[in-house]
Amino acid sequence: MARPDPGTALFEAERPRLLRLAYRMLGSHAEAEDVVQTAWLRWREVDPAGVAAPASYLSRVVARLCLDGLKSARARRETYVGTWLPEPLVEEPDEGHDDLTLTLMLALERLSPLERAAFLLHDVFGVPLAEVAATLGREGAAVRQLAARARRNVRAARLRYPVAPEEGRRLAQAFFAATTSGDLATLRTILADTVVVRADGGGKVQAFRNPIVGIERVLRLYAGLHRKLTRPGLMLRTVTIDGLPGYLSRERDGVLQTTAFAIEAGRIAGVFITRNPDKLGRVAPLAAEPAAGISQSKNV
Repeated sequence: MARPDPGTALFEAERPRLLRLAYRMLGSHAEAEDVVQTAWLRWREVDPAGVAAPASYLSRVVARLCLDGLKSARARRETYVGTWLPEPLVEEPDEGHDDLTLTLMLALERLSPLERAAFLLHDVFGVPLAEVAATLGREGAAVRQLAARARRNVRAARLRYPVAPEEGRRLAQAFFAATTSGDLATLRTILADTVVVRADGGGKVQAFRNPIVGIERVLRLYAGLHRKLTRPGLMLRTVTIDGLPGYLSRERDGVLQTTAFAIEAGRIAGVFITRNPDKLGRVAPLAAEPAAGISQSKNV
């Protein structure tokens, strides 16, 4: 079997990292793959032997492509129906993952494209500031300010205490059982008073369009859903979704969804529900697989 040429081997070694970078920038697997494919085409046009630091070069190409993509992505999100959530990145609960959680990704949405790029490249992917400056075409001092502003803006979204996988599974299972059975007493014990529930249906399936804020409103929401929906739901497996504990389920209306939880001080402070079928294409095959060996997310 013919061995790949050195340029191809270099790129393929970097592909998983480039996909993670593009996904974290754009919040979409499909858009991340398009960006990395474009980067591959550009890489094929250069002589790898003349590139002193291929990893840095490819990071710059991908980051610049993502900056262009963020402009059109922001325009699309302005007309998005209801709440927008990133396309879920699903892993088994015990798999390793970086500390860029779904809550942090949502905080990144509040940043300018340059702030987002500076924060991701420097704080998350460990790119030296001088290289970030070269990538963004800015002076080092300006990039340092971009990263610092971004850091301040997302600080509150960082989870203060890591949640053990078994605790995440316990709360995910308790939430599903309580909401499915209408057990509001148990649900009250596992929710924070300031809990916020967000659901992304994208206008394709039924989902509440605005966040539901506060424990009393959330309890009324699930009490109403329990009265209206008589078909039993099915939890397919517990998983990690963008660094948060959660589960994949077939809900009582027949819709496949992912549900992720932000947990603070032992209680659920945030619930993130993705129901938009356009965002669940990579997750759907898992509904028919045994609950071990999830590997589809390894490259992103």
